[in-house]
Amino acid sequence: MSTAGDRTVTRTLPIILALSLAFTVTVVDPLVLNLNMPQVSRALHVPPQAIGLLGGAATLTMAASVLAAGRIGDAFGLKRLLKLGLVVVTVVDLLSCLSPGYVFLLVMRFLAGLGMTALLGVPLALLKVSVAPEKRPVAIGGLMAVDVLLCGLLPAFTGWAVTAVGWRLLFLIAPLLCLVSLWLTIRYVPESEVRQGSRVDVPGIALIGLTLLTLVVGLAAAQNGVSRPQTWVPLVLSAVAVALFVRHARRVPEPALDLALFRSAPFSVALAATLTLNFLIAGLGIVLGQFGSVVLSMSPESIGLLYLPGTLLIAGAVILAGHLVGKRTPRPVMVTGLLVMAASGLLAAGTASPTVALWLLVLVTWLCNLGSVVTSASVSETVLSQAPEGRSGTVASVQMAFAVSGAAFGPTTYLLLLNHFFHRQWLADARTRGLTVAQASRAVGAVRSGLAQTPGTTVYDPNLLRQASGLNLGLDFADALRLTMLTVSVLPLVVAVLAFLLMRPRRGKPRQGTRHA
Repeated sequence: MSTAGDRTVTRTLPIILALSLAFTVTVVDPLVLNLNMPQVSRALHVPPQAIGLLGGAATLTMAASVLAAGRIGDAFGLKRLLKLGLVVVTVVDLLSCLSPGYVFLLVMRFLAGLGMTALLGVPLALLKVSVAPEKRPVAIGGLMAVDVLLCGLLPAFTGWAVTAVGWRLLFLIAPLLCLVSLWLTIRYVPESEVRQGSRVDVPGIALIGLTLLTLVVGLAAAQNGVSRPQTWVPLVLSAVAVALFVRHARRVPEPALDLALFRSAPFSVALAATLTLNFLIAGLGIVLGQFGSVVLSMSPESIGLLYLPGTLLIAGAVILAGHLVGKRTPRPVMVTGLLVMAASGLLAAGTASPTVALWLLVLVTWLCNLGSVVTSASVSETVLSQAPEGRSGTVASVQMAFAVSGAAFGPTTYLLLLNHFFHRQWLADARTRGLTVAQASRAVGAVRSGLAQTPGTTVYDPNLLRQASGLNLGLDFADALRLTMLTVSVLPLVVAVLAFLLMRPRRGKPRQGTRHA
């Protein structure tokens, strides 16, 4: 018994490592670039209006094409597609090291996103077909643990390395991970069954891609005004694309996104949870960067180090979450993870100030990361358990499409809320000091910076503004952050209630290790 168990672990560990490294590339590669964007933008003379596009090009490409990757994987082989994606990312990132200018790098980022599309849902789909159902929750926990460790350690390392060696080193991280994953995949990961006669729904994929891209563009433009054509035209196009896709999906036998899947309450709640957790993680990162640099005068390296403490504890927690999902059901784990993320937001809402202690920011970041990975473990098991035979790639890609969409919408929505509340706060501050709206607006406009991290983002110098007008912008900004975090904390609470109510275990079924198969 023990020998057989040891052999199973020995066979499973290389598979988990191979797939987790591939999956981690999709997180680490955009993350380290965005954390070190100031160095890259200065070296390549990137125009301020192009910085957001450069940082988000790969993520937007993944969001638009991830469903196609799942369908292609089911039709032509998941392992084959994963190997191709690893090779593409390796070659493209190595070429990025040689970028002579930002236009070349921008093209490479779009190509890297195309390669990383195969590394999103495909690893989870291969995990389903490579690991026995009773072992799958623990395997998912192991995959998430590797992701947590690398995402906690690599940003700190790259911040130091870029300072010592230069920004081109950033594009050597992903190729290294890809080559190790490629070797392990070739040697240990089994191929999945290929669905004969499966077709790729090109019109459906195009409509979904158009929906996501126009929605992100519209939300980003909303920071400069909702009534502007740059805002409402993309949003209208997004709504039209949704309607056209629903009409299209009801008429074709194999749509890019099978709407029948959403009849399952656990599946729908799991997708809402993955959208929520990625929305909160991405949004918190952008507002922490704004608050840390604007109000607390923290360096980018110091902000990146907020993610390092507690990394090992989080990795251990996600492995434990996988065990609990396997022994019980995904519901209590998912609810717990969402409540932890809500606690993170409420803590930030209650403590944000110009004199906030650093350990409180670390705790806010740690709780958000902990809640996200615990929720992810239960989400992945819930989604994969709904996958019909031969369609693991398609179903896993649906999860990743929602995840990437949340990551794309998070920064835009957080900044939209932050700018709205900040505008309201400094206007109230001006009134208490006897300043007119025009005077306060001129003072704020005089100190706007061009160091925008995303289109429409505004960065301010509180010390200069205070000297110019007497306003206490640091306090106003902190109040805006508190209101923003209080607002977004409602979302995980709502999804946690839905999970508790709609994911009740079926009565009369015995608890067995294979109940999720």
